[in-house]
Amino acid sequence: MATTDNIHTLSVDASTEHLSEVRDFVATHARTVGLSDKDISEIRLAVDEAYTNIIKHAYKNTPSRPVRIELGFTNSQLWISIMDEGEGFKPEDYKAPNISKRIKNKQRGGMGVFLIQKLMDQVQYNQKGPYNEIRMVKNL
Repeated sequence: MATTDNIHTLSVDASTEHLSEVRDFVATHARTVGLSDKDISEIRLAVDEAYTNIIKHAYKNTPSRPVRIELGFTNSQLWISIMDEGEGFKPEDYKAPNISKRIKNKQRGGMGVFLIQKLMDQVQYNQKGPYNEIRMVKNL
């Protein structure tokens, strides 16, 4: 884990074995900026969903692939970037799920992107060279 000013980084393999490590890393730093327990829970869930999507979709469950998490803050925002080198997510192809239909049909999964967008104040998908980045922001 590296730290430069207000930026903290964590590098892990794309495996569910690292989920608690990723959650704890984010929660620890979110706590230092004074976020409420509710906000921290929401951030943990959003990061959990984003990281799981990378494992499943970007890397197709190949556990030895790298994932880098960067977290930083300003006076007004906490931001988290999660980067991978897998297959990129195309937000323009995303269609929000029909929640009531999914509940009625007892469908599981498929809610990650929707949840991330509801839990965070801003969500951006970027291409940085060979890296896909999801950048999530929570206003302080």
